[in-house]
Amino acid sequence: MEYRHELKFIMTPANAYLLKKILRNIMELDRNGDANGRYMIRSLYFDTLGGSAFFDKMDGVEYRKKYRIRYYNSNTDFIRIESKMKIDDLSVKKQERIDLKQAEDLIKGQNESIPLNPNSVLTDFVLDIKLHGLRPSVIVDYQRTAFLHPALDVRITFDENIRSRIYDTDLFKTSFASVRVLDPNEVVLEVKYNDIIPQSIADVIKHVPMTRLAVSKYAYCYNKK
Repeated sequence: MEYRHELKFIMTPANAYLLKKILRNIMELDRNGDANGRYMIRSLYFDTLGGSAFFDKMDGVEYRKKYRIRYYNSNTDFIRIESKMKIDDLSVKKQERIDLKQAEDLIKGQNESIPLNPNSVLTDFVLDIKLHGLRPSVIVDYQRTAFLHPALDVRITFDENIRSRIYDTDLFKTSFASVRVLDPNEVVLEVKYNDIIPQSIADVIKHVPMTRLAVSKYAYCYNKK
C-alpha cells in the first residue's frame, strides 16, 4: 500500500482556464471524460453520528480515514466503494466495484447479506460500519477536469460547481435540490503524485496564482448540513 502526495489549492476560474490550456500541451486528458476531459462525480460519504471523520480533519488528527460510495455521469452501472486514508499530505485510496443493489443496501444499513471476503474494501467497510456505527452523512457533487502524466503517475484535477444537499442522502435520486458549497469564483485544484512532479509541470503550476486549501470538499459540504 503506497501513499501518494496530495496537494489541494483554490484558484479563480480564469486562472484555472489558463492552466488547463497549458496542461493540455504537456499532459494527457483523462480518457474517461468528454473531449475536454470533463465528467461529473457524485459521492456519498459515510461518518459516525457525531461526525468523527469531519472533526478529525478539523482538529488536525494525523491519521484519518473516510469511506464513500461514488459513481460518474449519473451512470449506476459503474459504482465503487472507496476508502481514503490520509496522513497529513499523504494519502492512499483503495476501491472496489459494487453493484447498485449492494450500494442501496449499504445506504439503508442492510449489510447482513453482503459477502465478507479477505483483502476487500467492501469487507473493511462493513466491519467499520459494525464497529463504529458509520452511516450516510453527506453527498458531494461536482464537475471534474482531469489531466494525467502516466509515466510518473501524476494526476492534476480541477473541481468546479461543487454542490451538496441538505438532509438528503439518497445518492441515486434523479430529482433533488442542491446548494453551492464554494463561491462561484473558486475552483479546487488537486495535484497527486508519488515521488516527483516533472519539472515542466512544476514550473507551470508554481507560476499560476492559487491559495493552499486547508480542508476537503467533504468538510465544506459537511458544514452545509
